[in-house]
Amino acid sequence: MTQPISNIPIPAILEIRNHALVDLDVILQRNHFQNVYILFDSFTFDHYSQKVKQLLKHTHADCILLDSNVEIHTLVTMSYSIGPYDAMIAIGGGMCIDYGKYIAYLKRIPFISMPTSASNDGFASSNCSLLVNGKKTTVPAKVPYGIIADLEIIKQAPSSLILAGVGDLMSNITALYDWDFEEQHQVAPVNHFAAMLSKKAVNSFIRTPMDDIKQPIFLKELVSSLTMGGIATVISGNSSPISGSEHLISHALDKVSEKPQMHGVQVGVATYLMSMVQTHRSERMRKVFTRTGFFEHVKELGIKRAEFELAITKSYSIKPNRYTYLHEEIYRQQALEISKTDPIMQAILHA
Repeated sequence: MTQPISNIPIPAILEIRNHALVDLDVILQRNHFQNVYILFDSFTFDHYSQKVKQLLKHTHADCILLDSNVEIHTLVTMSYSIGPYDAMIAIGGGMCIDYGKYIAYLKRIPFISMPTSASNDGFASSNCSLLVNGKKTTVPAKVPYGIIADLEIIKQAPSSLILAGVGDLMSNITALYDWDFEEQHQVAPVNHFAAMLSKKAVNSFIRTPMDDIKQPIFLKELVSSLTMGGIATVISGNSSPISGSEHLISHALDKVSEKPQMHGVQVGVATYLMSMVQTHRSERMRKVFTRTGFFEHVKELGIKRAEFELAITKSYSIKPNRYTYLHEEIYRQQALEISKTDPIMQAILHA
């Protein structure tokens, strides 16, 4: 019996360009959204809420500031307490985007993602990272109805956020190798269309000029590629196209570190390490992280060697249902050895 062709939800709105915010009213009207609920974080509320109100001449909008570190039960309560809206919009960083995405999911209304940085692929994915009893937990949602990324705004974000996005995107390479590894060990099959999209995303980015990470062409490629990675997870129904052993190390670091770094930073360092364990495209990884300034940035962060090594040893326990390279003791030992002997890892990790 043949399998039916899958119906995959993809964003109906995709605007990745300069001055996209200026056209927000036109975009909403074009999609028949007359009454919208807009979430801001503290930064975007101070810098953009008044401008957004002025721009929305034909759309009614309720603009709300939502505090950081909100628990999931607060979002559930909000979803029942707010009135009917045509769409939910979140303008801000990853946390704000996740809040809006989850509330829209509960209310079953379209969600429009408006990221102000490109630090990870969360703005395009179908999952959220939310606080559940004080612990960051991945919970399901839906892929955004729309993604509007104003490159003029994203350009103003600190370079550290852009570099975190670079780290997160480059992990597609090691994640896909782990996915093949799982299939070889008959643990999970590879969805080859999702894998193709994830691979095309990172390969397109790699060919981008990298002498200035604030250049529009660089930022557009970064945001576009992160978007494609997010859509790949919708196709596969899991995070395998963009998340493998390198993400397990990062998640373990979140648990063992006294002061965890940004997700994309931790993932990027672990990606470089795992590319050497996998003996796959480590030279390309080294060039990208050198040219963008990623390595120089992370060397100054004071990532503790003891915590990083502990994260490697605990990594396989984060997702015991998966089977990445780090689920085998021999590769965990290789990762520990390379973290001690590779000159770049020696410079990144501190006593």
